[in-house]
Amino acid sequence: MRHLTKTQQFTRASLQQLFELADRLEKEPDDSLKGKILASLFYEPSTRTRFSFESAMMRLGGNVLSMESASQSSSANKGETIEDTIRVVNHYADIIVLRHPESGASERAAKVSNIPVINAGDGAGQHPTQALLDLYTIYRELPKVDGIHMAIIGDLRYGRAARSIAYLLGKYKDIHFTLVSSPELRMSDDVKDYLKRHNITFEETESLEKAMKSVDVVYQTRVQKERFPSEAEYLRFKGQYIIDRRLADGMKEGAIIIHPLPRVGEIESEVDDSPHAVYFKQAFYGFLVRKALLKTMLSGKKS
Repeated sequence: MRHLTKTQQFTRASLQQLFELADRLEKEPDDSLKGKILASLFYEPSTRTRFSFESAMMRLGGNVLSMESASQSSSANKGETIEDTIRVVNHYADIIVLRHPESGASERAAKVSNIPVINAGDGAGQHPTQALLDLYTIYRELPKVDGIHMAIIGDLRYGRAARSIAYLLGKYKDIHFTLVSSPELRMSDDVKDYLKRHNITFEETESLEKAMKSVDVVYQTRVQKERFPSEAEYLRFKGQYIIDRRLADGMKEGAIIIHPLPRVGEIESEVDDSPHAVYFKQAFYGFLVRKALLKTMLSGKKS
């Protein structure tokens, strides 16, 4: 894999190799990327994604060039294209982690880059490494991935994390989704068509409580203010689906609650000590899987 721009690039075999490497990197020190430089190029704000990539690179012995507010840089303010920026950064680093508000920006960057580009989120498009850590969390917390029943809740229209995990789980067998949202925020047809082509069954509902009682994984998502065309439309849907302790306690034994974070009220703090809540562990799993991804893409070594 030269660049990572979308989750569809993975195979089950490559996912298994990546996850096994992440398992090993949790226990074994590794400085195989000493002398390598990661350029962290973020046109949108980020905490977990940027920190986990930068920490992973440093833990592997590498160095980091970081720009969190790239949209406010002198080059961007002067009108430089993303293509020209990438061409310049190619001279300074060995790999680029790019977040951008425009869907498809990472693919534009990859077309002109001589070094690997990793999509760290492109608008309402995809966030493939978020999907990787979501899947890795399921891999670590449940006995198996095949055959799981997963509820994805909230903003399924604009949420790139929801889209990305749906694409990635298309690699597995006997997956069933319950898509919980208001009619206005339902999953787009392109994702549903993909699921149908890969024999993934799904149902759409507005009932959160019914869905939570039967699933193996609850994927709660934030209604993202920055994705809506107006604040008025955002406020129509904010707070529509909230997980409290009563709902969590009604889940079946062994089921888990995950969330891409940050949360802004859609999971109440009383849920945090529930045995079902694994969303803070999920952030650590993200560090591990991004560490494995950087090692794989920069060194070509799987062990």
